[in-house]
Amino acid sequence: MCGRYAASREASELGDWCRVEELPSTELAPRFNITPTSEVYIVVDEDRTRRLTVARWGLIPSWSSDSSRASRMINARSESVATKPSYRAAFRRRRCLVPADGYYEWRPPPEGAGSRKQPFYIYPRSGEPLAMAGLFDDWQGPHGEMRTCTILTQAAVGPVADVHDRMPVEVPKSWWERWLDPHLEDAQGTLEAICAQSRNGVESGSRDFHPVSTRVNAPVNDGLDLITPV
Repeated sequence: MCGRYAASREASELGDWCRVEELPSTELAPRFNITPTSEVYIVVDEDRTRRLTVARWGLIPSWSSDSSRASRMINARSESVATKPSYRAAFRRRRCLVPADGYYEWRPPPEGAGSRKQPFYIYPRSGEPLAMAGLFDDWQGPHGEMRTCTILTQAAVGPVADVHDRMPVEVPKSWWERWLDPHLEDAQGTLEAICAQSRNGVESGSRDFHPVSTRVNAPVNDGLDLITPV
């Protein structure tokens, strides 16, 4: 899964990189320890306009009666997203990109070495942001409409699999327009092609990773030092 990530770039920089036509009215602070239910940037295509918008991380389907399960819906498995009731409607028409600097995973300790997991920071070797595949939806809550999102994952491959058995699905730039298109007919075929390219990239060495401080375990901690190698 992808349960924490870092996103420190300003909206204007992300807007240029994602080639959006509209920026959000709210500027989010740089974060190096984004946790479930945090506000995050996502890229969407609405009314034939590519926008950088703000959403809360943890999908709440538009038909849901409450938000109690949002913190458990931060990830959607790519293998079943087309059929799961909580995700299938958004998968058909409300796909997005979730920009990140990188993300964290926790590797279990070697047998007999105690029970404390070691956090790792995983990030693109290119230095560019990571465009994670996501879904979004708009939920009408007691205090008004709320936009929420989730991140798609797949089985980890290559060196990343030594850290954790799941990894985010990365959408290559050449697939952004197709993935974001709300009128796309073959969403399943498109996702399968994107997953294959994402796996190929990781297997060919597109990711770097290193161990980081266990300070990242606490949601209250933040700062550049969290992604510093230890």
